[in-house]
Amino acid sequence: QVFTFNTVEIKVHPSAEVKNGAPMSVVCHADISKSTNFQLKHNFTILKDRKVVFTTVSDRDKAQYEVSTARSSDTGDYECIVKAGKKTRSSSSVHVWVRGMTKPILTAEKKEVLEGEVVKLRCELPQEEPPLYFVFRKIKTNSTPKEKQTFEGHRNFSVAEFPVEDGDNILQFDCFGRRIVKSQFENSEYSNTTLVTVREPFIKPTLTVGPPSNITEGDRIQFECSTVVAKVHDIEIMLQKNKTILKSVRDKQLLEYSAVATLEHSGEYLCKVEQGGASKTTKMNVVVSELFPKPKLAASVNKVDENKELTLSCDISGFQNASFSILRKNSNGDVLLKNSRNLTMRANVNDTGFYTCKAEVKKIVKESKPVRISVYAPVSKPTLSVVDGLPEVVLGKPLWLICRSAMGTPPITFTFYKGNDVKKIVTNDTYATFLDENIRLNDKGGYKCAARNNHSSGVKTSNVLNITVIVPIKNASLGSIPYGEVEDGSETAFLCSVNEGSWPIHFRFFRKTDHEVLLYEKSENADRIMWRKKAMKRQDTGTYYCMASNRANVDVKSRPITISVILASWQKGVIAAFVLIPIAGAVALMLWWFLYKKKKAKGPTVEMSGSPLAANLTGEKLTRQNNDGDYYSGSGYIEDNENHMKSTDESKGPDLESADVEYTEVEVSTLDPHR
Repeated sequence: QVFTFNTVEIKVHPSAEVKNGAPMSVVCHADISKSTNFQLKHNFTILKDRKVVFTTVSDRDKAQYEVSTARSSDTGDYECIVKAGKKTRSSSSVHVWVRGMTKPILTAEKKEVLEGEVVKLRCELPQEEPPLYFVFRKIKTNSTPKEKQTFEGHRNFSVAEFPVEDGDNILQFDCFGRRIVKSQFENSEYSNTTLVTVREPFIKPTLTVGPPSNITEGDRIQFECSTVVAKVHDIEIMLQKNKTILKSVRDKQLLEYSAVATLEHSGEYLCKVEQGGASKTTKMNVVVSELFPKPKLAASVNKVDENKELTLSCDISGFQNASFSILRKNSNGDVLLKNSRNLTMRANVNDTGFYTCKAEVKKIVKESKPVRISVYAPVSKPTLSVVDGLPEVVLGKPLWLICRSAMGTPPITFTFYKGNDVKKIVTNDTYATFLDENIRLNDKGGYKCAARNNHSSGVKTSNVLNITVIVPIKNASLGSIPYGEVEDGSETAFLCSVNEGSWPIHFRFFRKTDHEVLLYEKSENADRIMWRKKAMKRQDTGTYYCMASNRANVDVKSRPITISVILASWQKGVIAAFVLIPIAGAVALMLWWFLYKKKKAKGPTVEMSGSPLAANLTGEKLTRQNNDGDYYSGSGYIEDNENHMKSTDESKGPDLESADVEYTEVEVSTLDPHR
């Protein structure tokens, strides 16, 4: 019993598109080849959107799934799986679209409602499966329907509420359903239409005003707002003008409001009645005629010098019978100056401010536009100074100047001059500043400033301010005499100098070893200074430098020099004496010992012969050598030799110059190396 699946097919009858409510059948057919004619059990499974909707076991090679009434929920992808023996085969899927939806059913909670209440509706799609969309509609005559859409993911009905608005009478409502098919909305037909009757809890209010026409300023104006209501409880009546509530009453059917008419009472009035959620309004426009125009305040002068006379006059064009008053405006309240049409006063600086006048006719008071009066005190002579204090500036740095006037009514206009050139004009209250960034060494002419205000006295000018330009220190250098090596105990002079810089200059000398040590400092009105160190010592060896500064507050440092303190000449002589004297003594002792041994061994070996003068000279020389046992150095030694030479020359005579010198041979024995 061998078999094999050829194909498995699925078909929909009458077609893959079925009208909502029509019958539909899904047929699954298995084409199988067998080795012999034997019975074979077939397990049929039909799925919609991968969910099992039908299963059966049959000897036949096909199975049929019947849907007597197709609904939109039957829309989806169908496929068939057939299992026979140990073999399984699936069909390809087919999409079934059930067009249309069932007609929704709409019901209203109440058939009659009051204004301000809400209408509650319920829309249901029977035999349809979620997810579903519901659209509710409120239909009014001669207007576009108002819609509300809701979504239901787990039920086939939805509810919605519509408020009853002012003017609603008989309302119509309907709804329809909606679902998504192939990424598009499919709508159902409209539901049944439901009628809801609206009942008024009160009638539209009535607004009256008296007098009904020709209202003039000063007249008593009377407003009345009323309505007819079934239940007075919790009813409220309000009178408004420009969104401002003038008066309101509760639990009453009548509102009354009165006032003395003014031009400000002209405009639109609104009477509003509210009860629960219901609201009705009535509007009326009111015009109030002018009784007299606003007064005008005139001043003899708006800008006046201190202690000058000022006159204020109040007037109404074409109207004389009014009560006038002149006032001064104040943040704490207007100050009454005089109940009169005119006011004359002597102006004071404190009188600066705004003034108005008021006119009253038939209890109607009108006020003029405010008039600004400015009283000016003359400016005092300004003072010009440097912001930092001292009248000096470092070359290349900016210069800030400030000009002040101790007295004078602002605004004050300040003018800055450099020489005779105007550099800046500033208007301020009591002072002004000026920045000069172009400071040069050869600038000629000082600074000054002028001040003026609206006082008739004119311009006041400050004294000329001369500025000292400070040139910063440039290129400090240090030298010494002697330079490099200095003998211990000797004096050394250090010279610190600068190429340029304003006086006085503060010089400082430092020695740098492990740390910097300040040796000497002094301020001089010169570009150099010399400092003498009296006695240098070995510990003064090190690196020296100097620093120079002036009022520019910039320290300029020289290049360092190195000073080495060495031994003095006399110190070297002492050391040499201590070393050479013992050596010379030892040599002399050895020489004496050698001559003594040699004389003892051979006797006298040297003989001198000649004239008697030669013998005398030889004896004299030997005598001086024996007497001169001291050593001389320096100038004393030189003077002694000179004296010696002079005495020798003086002792010469004619015999010495003409004497013949005879030579004698000297034999010296060889030194015994063992001795």
